[in-house]
Amino acid sequence: MRAVLIVNPNATSTTAAGRDLLAHALKSRLDLTVVHTDYPGHAAEISQAAARDGIDMVIAHGGDGTVHGVVNGLLGAPGSPPPAHVPAVAVVPGGSANVFARSLGLAADPIVATNQLIELINQPAGSAWRRIGLIDCGERWSVLNAGMGLDGEVVAAVEAQREKGHAVTPLRYIRAAVPTVLAATRRPPTLTLQLGDDQPIDGVHFVFVSNCAPWTYADERCVWTNPETTFEAGMGVFATTSLRVLPTLRLVRQMLSKRPKLSAKQLIRDDDVAMLRVDAGDTPIATQIDGEYLGLRATMTFRAVPDALDVVAPPVQESR
Repeated sequence: MRAVLIVNPNATSTTAAGRDLLAHALKSRLDLTVVHTDYPGHAAEISQAAARDGIDMVIAHGGDGTVHGVVNGLLGAPGSPPPAHVPAVAVVPGGSANVFARSLGLAADPIVATNQLIELINQPAGSAWRRIGLIDCGERWSVLNAGMGLDGEVVAAVEAQREKGHAVTPLRYIRAAVPTVLAATRRPPTLTLQLGDDQPIDGVHFVFVSNCAPWTYADERCVWTNPETTFEAGMGVFATTSLRVLPTLRLVRQMLSKRPKLSAKQLIRDDDVAMLRVDAGDTPIATQIDGEYLGLRATMTFRAVPDALDVVAPPVQESR
């Protein structure tokens, strides 16, 4: 089986020794080519070339941003003609949160995840391939989540710190989130949401869109927005019409619970949505996709696309 291992050497938890060990282990099972990313967008370019060359599998070793680049490189922009061949995608986590890998049932530790991947590769051809859905965000594909408003502002703040040479950690996200939320409480809500054919909902402060659960991780703790959302169903939508301090704190506590039961008067939530349109009116707002800052957007349409991608992962019953 021919495979390309795409390594992000700048990912949070990758090391030179770990990368060498990973490549050595995989070369014992695969006809493997190893390529390191050198600049933003490079993972997408490598993936495009791999698909053109008929490669069977692309393995991403990095964080969720690397996975995002790989998938968008393989599939091209949403709405474009589908590629003739799309390799299966495998992941060995190397970032700070590694939401995609962990949500698929893979270990956060790269060595353990590598052993899992080798076991899956050793299974009969194609039996470890799991077909998952993605989110069509218009401009890009999302493998994990997207956000407009608070989420986008936090990601923008963290990326600004990354550009200054600071490592991306859960604590840095928290430090960015606290002032962002406090500032948002002083602004009127401007978003209008339309879920499928339902009536539009005005007066929304922010919206999170998810392709799986949990939404993210704070070290080992799950952060939940849409607990029943899966890669095999529609999108999860999580939004609020109020940022009053006490109700918001109660909601955050629910999001961090080991057994989440998310309920609040200000909460708009659906775990299985086919289409969502978001309108920000006259003031475009910060938007992120899979932890990558997109910029300011006035309108966005999100669509759940089932059976979009083959991934190498444990069966569903083992990964939930």
